[in-house]
Amino acid sequence: MSQQGKVWTALVAVYVIWGSTYLGIAYAGETIAPLFAAATRFIVAGLLMAGLVALRGGRLRISRSALVSCIVIGALLPGANAVLFVAERNVPTGLASLIIASVPLWIVLLRLLGRERLPWPALAGVGIGFAGVAILAHPSGGATYWGIALCLLSAVMWATGSVLSARLTMPEDPFAATAYEMLAGGLLILPISLFTVHGFSPSVASILGWIYLVTFGSIVGYTAYTWLLQNAPLGLVSTYAYVNPVVAIILGVLFRGEELTWALLGGAVLVVAAVALVVRQEPPTATQPEEGVR
Repeated sequence: MSQQGKVWTALVAVYVIWGSTYLGIAYAGETIAPLFAAATRFIVAGLLMAGLVALRGGRLRISRSALVSCIVIGALLPGANAVLFVAERNVPTGLASLIIASVPLWIVLLRLLGRERLPWPALAGVGIGFAGVAILAHPSGGATYWGIALCLLSAVMWATGSVLSARLTMPEDPFAATAYEMLAGGLLILPISLFTVHGFSPSVASILGWIYLVTFGSIVGYTAYTWLLQNAPLGLVSTYAYVNPVVAIILGVLFRGEELTWALLGGAVLVVAAVALVVRQEPPTATQPEEGVR
């Protein structure tokens, strides 16, 4: 296969896999306590990622400061994903994906609060994007205000973790960093999650959803994404940020019978357009969150 063919294969994998993780979360959280599903997912995925690092001859030994950083980021990024697990019991997958797609907008807002000077197209994108989020924040199609609030909290946590990850001392190997972050997040969530488990009789769909999230969502997707960062133009790789919610909406309609309302479509257009504008204006550290924990 040519280099261009490999790039597009990896890019399509990121589009489909990360766009479908919202569906996987919905199925996994149907009959497994959401926090427990998230905690165990990240512990297993973290162990698998650590094994991958060892097989690659990578370095798992890290400094104490890097370990502390991984714990902090693990509390925020896997923690944000755990919040999303809970939210998706009360929010359709397509709507959840659009709210999470606003992460680059929250990152720009956090940087503004840090008194950074940013290009005006990025600022315009933030204004347009939050107008879209405001439209989406009105419950419809089975969503509740509580579920939408949790999606917004997840997006803010993800943005905060992304900004901090660019400023803290992290392991040099991104795979090792992701392994420690997932393990830290999973181990922090697990004790809390045990209080939410009342009986354990998961359906086949929930088990398959959980397995999909561990293998494809956390391992395959992140590996493809990391390879793309080293072998493809950044502008092309960044397109995942506004393709993923489109994939999530389509899958939600096909597999869960979710409604396509005019409000959802209008908010989607504004959010996706705004994210596209921001992603193309901002450097990668400002617009691309750590994705190994999807």
